[in-house]
Amino acid sequence: MPAVRKVLVVGGGAAGAAAAILLAEGGVTVDLVDLEPDVAALGSGITLQGNALRVLRRLGVWEQIEAEGYAFDTLGLRAPDPAGTLIAELTDIRTGGADLPATLGMYRPTLARILIDRATAAGARIRFGACPAGLTPDGEVTFADGESKDGAKQRYDLVIGADGLRSWTRRQMGIDVEPQPVGMGIWRTFTKRPASVTRTDLYYGGPAYIAGYCPTGPDSIYAYLVEDVQDRFSLSPEEALATMRELAGAYHGPWDEIRETLTDPAGVNYTAFESHVIDGPWHRGNVVLIGDAAHSCPPTLAQGAAQALEDAAVLAELLLREDALTDGLWQEFTGRRLGRAKTVVEASLRLARWQLAHERGDVPGLMARVAQLVAEPA
Repeated sequence: MPAVRKVLVVGGGAAGAAAAILLAEGGVTVDLVDLEPDVAALGSGITLQGNALRVLRRLGVWEQIEAEGYAFDTLGLRAPDPAGTLIAELTDIRTGGADLPATLGMYRPTLARILIDRATAAGARIRFGACPAGLTPDGEVTFADGESKDGAKQRYDLVIGADGLRSWTRRQMGIDVEPQPVGMGIWRTFTKRPASVTRTDLYYGGPAYIAGYCPTGPDSIYAYLVEDVQDRFSLSPEEALATMRELAGAYHGPWDEIRETLTDPAGVNYTAFESHVIDGPWHRGNVVLIGDAAHSCPPTLAQGAAQALEDAAVLAELLLREDALTDGLWQEFTGRRLGRAKTVVEASLRLARWQLAHERGDVPGLMARVAQLVAEPA
């Protein structure tokens, strides 16, 4: 018998949906709530490394992911010169195993919809536009709308906080760790894929620290520019579009084609990089954090979604294998997840700090070491 019979998952992103799928399939009664009216309406593109694809296959959605996304096995490095010269083409490590691609890009809302639909099919009960208003360490939850079969409160064997960077659950647990600014901001857009773009290429230098793109489907890409964080948040959509086009003007090769597609102000957004990690157990009583609620990092290694999915997979494995929420269960969860996630966070931050300091660090060596780590099963 599983360690838990009734679980509440707070947050319907990748970590929360993955936990809901695995637990519901294991016979656990799962309620999933998310404050957003529809998680599949949020975001632009996402890069998924092989270790993320390994978990998605375990969730039973790999065939859909493969059909909707764009897979590739190499990484290009280009110069910020008038030709966008290709400097090197690197073969990525297949961190999910030889039978999965090294990397896959896709439209983030499509990934969210696939995971939520799979969780529903597995038997999870999902409510959007809903949020707990109160939480106790023993798993008693009060809902903001008062909706409950048993009145205003419900008791769960476990509450899983998968509610992101600004986690409500984390604050309710009394954990005062919060994401801290990294010093960088990123311009993102989701647009038409030029035929010449068949993998991620990165340009280092010029007016941005990084100018990059990732194919996300047969006809789409996710393109981005990383700069010193600035007060860009008050710009109108039209001003934001003009600013991104101006920055992109310094980059050539495929960027010349990408820039011409940047015509929709609604398709551009700007975000500041932040990072944190809870350096200790992620649970308090019968409440546990996973994904961005427990750790986050700048996307310099494209491991955010992968680490969140791994959290969910390891947690579900232990809950379905053990017959009680014991100290041993939590010690194993902490042992398997904290060090690995912390290493990824620290490596992602190191890459960002090298760039901020204009320091020539051993980027290939650092990326290879992280790839070797995450190639091992979580």
